[in-house]
Amino acid sequence: MSLPRVTIVGRPNVGKSSLFNRLVGRRMSIVEPTAGVTRDRVSAAVRHGERSFELVDTGGLGLVDEALLKDHVEAQIQVALETADLVLFVVDGKEGRVPGDDLVARRLRTLAKPVLLVANKVESFHDEIGVAEWSRLGFGEPIATSAKEGFGRSELLDRIVAALPPKDAAEDATEGDVLRFAIVGKRNSGKSTLINQLVGEERVIVSELPGTTRDAVDVEFDIDGRKLLAIDTAGVRRKKSLEHAIELFAHTRSNESIRRAHVCVHMFDVREPISQVDKSLAAYCVEHHKPVVLVGNKIDLAPELDLQKWDAYIKQQLPGLDHAPVAFLSAREGTNVRDTIDLLFELRAQTQVQMPTPRLNEVLQAARDRLMPSSGGHYPKMFYGTQIGTEPLSVLVFVNEPRLFRGQYERYLAQVLRDAFGCPEVPIRLVFRRREKVVLGER
Repeated sequence: MSLPRVTIVGRPNVGKSSLFNRLVGRRMSIVEPTAGVTRDRVSAAVRHGERSFELVDTGGLGLVDEALLKDHVEAQIQVALETADLVLFVVDGKEGRVPGDDLVARRLRTLAKPVLLVANKVESFHDEIGVAEWSRLGFGEPIATSAKEGFGRSELLDRIVAALPPKDAAEDATEGDVLRFAIVGKRNSGKSTLINQLVGEERVIVSELPGTTRDAVDVEFDIDGRKLLAIDTAGVRRKKSLEHAIELFAHTRSNESIRRAHVCVHMFDVREPISQVDKSLAAYCVEHHKPVVLVGNKIDLAPELDLQKWDAYIKQQLPGLDHAPVAFLSAREGTNVRDTIDLLFELRAQTQVQMPTPRLNEVLQAARDRLMPSSGGHYPKMFYGTQIGTEPLSVLVFVNEPRLFRGQYERYLAQVLRDAFGCPEVPIRLVFRRREKVVLGER
């Protein structure tokens, strides 16, 4: 990424993720009083004053993880440190210095990178008095903060900006230039492998252990001069199977990732049947009118796969996404990955289509002349429509009785509009509003 990178490190449970969320201004990293919650590098762009930078949260240094992922977590931290322009060394200002802090300090001294020492959890006068003791670590005057209360946030941001390398023109790039896509699917479908293939480095942890990713990890990268932000979500499983608060929050974060994405990549292991989890994710995408690419992954492990049959099978299992394109790839080997990225840009372009009002009403009237909704004893009247938004494409239609037009007829109209305006692979949100005045030619 072209923005300067600021990496947060420290031993487990010093409040790194809470500080990350406080600086970013929204809850991105999972915060739980359990060592090992943050495993991947979680990152977000932060702007303060005239500067922008990428803030990176990491797992706790020295962690012995319950899922035997210690080596993976340590490797992620090492990459974050090596690519950092500035390091925030976070310590627990309430608990005081422990051997784990010295372990982190020794590692940072070998880096030859600028380091800001941050004493977190400073929430009382007694805590403030003890902050000066941290100077003995040799990283200068510590910055007292409380991620929980917000104390010290402005001063810390000022210190970060002052320590950044000279400004680059890329910092002024707007978020609108970036295509955001969420990668969703059930556990172990290959989401993290796809991210690493796109970025060209092990950006997120890949393990045979299902459920390795817990946070939704934002990764920004360029392909052929086009900017993308990939959101690697936690693998979802059925709600009744969620073990504890960490997984429940990860499940919620996956839904949030779908909502803030321009396009969703719904990944499947082609060797596995479509599950209830897959159907629930698809329904959530449909509910929020998100364009979706249905991706059959791991084709390298299924050489006998009949692609046409699998295409028909997935459309039959996910009827709400019968308009969505299907792509087959191998995230591990990179097969068809670039073509799938091109498809994401095509889908977003379709969600930005303009529907001139005269032409829109011609199409609506022709659709009404061809087929009317079931009346149930009432005479349905469609008056006129107008486009009210893009991303998703949204159309307001005035009718005499909205309930007559919802459901099956709504799906019919959406398909007619997709065909008429050259956006065949994206959803259209139809809003029916009651009105008595007739504008279209009434029968």
